[in-house]
Amino acid sequence: MIDRYPPVGFHFIVAFELFPQTPFDVGFQEVSGLSVSMETETYKEGGENRFVHQLPVRSQYEDLVLKRGLLVASGLILWVQDAISNFVFKPINLLVSLQDENHLPIYSWYVINAVPKKWSVSNFNAGESAIVVESLTLGYQYFKPINLVTLGAGALSASASLSIG
Repeated sequence: MIDRYPPVGFHFIVAFELFPQTPFDVGFQEVSGLSVSMETETYKEGGENRFVHQLPVRSQYEDLVLKRGLLVASGLILWVQDAISNFVFKPINLLVSLQDENHLPIYSWYVINAVPKKWSVSNFNAGESAIVVESLTLGYQYFKPINLVTLGAGALSASASLSIG
């Protein structure tokens, strides 16, 4: 049954196609940048002075920003450090999954060929009792949205050989 209420945005995981990684590498407190816009090109038609045509050219995807409490042992951060420190870039795919109250994914975004662009930690302040947050910015080629509720309601049986990649 399809829920008539929008899902909550605080129950999600981020799974990387990366080895090695720790079980903690899927937990983040914030994900942003799942956004796509259309780049357009202006075309002025001769004799038409009321408007210009906006022709679609290509999709543009924002950087993906992931935030979590700083982990001292993380396979994900080893991948980031290898790219930033050694200039060894190994693009990986990842899956951001919004989950329901039973921890089952209901909607996902499959992100293709992500590479680290920036890694930072929050400020240290002796006057506050806040945790240290690490922030990871990833560039990627594109993402594929996957509506798992719709797929489970019948479309999955029509496409039993569903491939995410």
